[in-house]
Amino acid sequence: MTTQITSTAQVRNSRSDRRRSDVCIVGDGAIAKTAALGLSQAGHSVTLLTPPRRPAVAAVAGEAPWDVRVYALNHTAHELLSSLKVWGALDLARVAPVDAMDVHGDGENGGQLGFDAFGAHTGTLAWIVEDSNLNGALDAALRFAQNVEVVGGSATRLACSPDGARIELEDGSHIDAQLVVGADGRESWVRGQCDIGIDYRPYHQRAIVANFSCDKPHHNVAHQWFTCKEGIIALLPLPGNQVSLVWSAPDTLADTIMNESLGELAIRLGEHADEKLGLLKPLQPEAVKALPLALVRPHAVTAPHVVLIGDAAHVVHPLAGHGMNLGFGDIVDLLEVLGAREAHHGIGDERVLARYARARKEDVLLMQLATDGLERLFSTNLEPLRVVRNLGLNLLDKLPLVKRRLIAHALGSPAGK
Repeated sequence: MTTQITSTAQVRNSRSDRRRSDVCIVGDGAIAKTAALGLSQAGHSVTLLTPPRRPAVAAVAGEAPWDVRVYALNHTAHELLSSLKVWGALDLARVAPVDAMDVHGDGENGGQLGFDAFGAHTGTLAWIVEDSNLNGALDAALRFAQNVEVVGGSATRLACSPDGARIELEDGSHIDAQLVVGADGRESWVRGQCDIGIDYRPYHQRAIVANFSCDKPHHNVAHQWFTCKEGIIALLPLPGNQVSLVWSAPDTLADTIMNESLGELAIRLGEHADEKLGLLKPLQPEAVKALPLALVRPHAVTAPHVVLIGDAAHVVHPLAGHGMNLGFGDIVDLLEVLGAREAHHGIGDERVLARYARARKEDVLLMQLATDGLERLFSTNLEPLRVVRNLGLNLLDKLPLVKRRLIAHALGSPAGK
């Protein structure tokens, strides 16, 4: 769910045929909004181009229901949002820390791997934040942004020249900018306009997301079960005795689950979760979503006067929970590269953007290889391989130095860099 901005740092509904800014960001999700705040606070004028506005939905009195779309934000995300004065604007009563993580292998004698904040020499491993909470805080920050204009409209054409880029809109107006930032998701319009090809691998899975209460306290521990036939199940801590489910289920199983009640889904989960969390019950009002999963690797993340961030630049399997964190890492590196450029190089200079591409290459490639490799490994139903991977989990659990390096990379800066 994406929260609509009802009043903006200069949202303009009146027609203006021409707009000019240093940066035009295309997108309306958390990554696009964070990039707009970061670039504006770095001194750049920003136009944030979002889809046409939908009518606002009237708020319902009482506490808002728990959002089924949640993110496990790492230290890179936390530091960036804190520096932009966004983290403090979150409803922190609805944010849960992750102090430890238990990973379970498949089969009766499945391996087990544990991570905890103490072993990582940090206060917490991650924070579970609802999509609506994050977007609400970003929208609040944008209302006070000095250099951001939010424009609702449909883009029809992106044209680049040596002097900059121009986005033409359906109403006949256009936006001129030195740099266009594509933050418009896995089906990125900006990426398509730049004729950037992609490698696409469907996982034939869907991420089923829903929220439950649990009988036993979760102690801020995230649990993950790697199964072969049923996919990958994760239960993430929410405040109180509540958990958020992310089940990467094969399509046939996902069809079955989506045709069942959430009570029946809770019974299915009990096979894995009863021992750790006790009886699960769907939160009221009941809600569930299913999101198709795929690996998307664009052949480039830059073009003349254009840069891609977030899902427009990379889509990975959610088993590690770091898709959103990669997007925040994009913003951090983009801000650093633009801030360190030579005075005679503009923000859309191809040499400057090439530095951004190099800065992001290793981090993104490692996450792509890790998530895709683990998905392939645990989706293979061969008994010898099952034995080996369970032994591997147990062995890794006994290697504290290796575990610490894995945790450091997952945490992001400063521990991961």
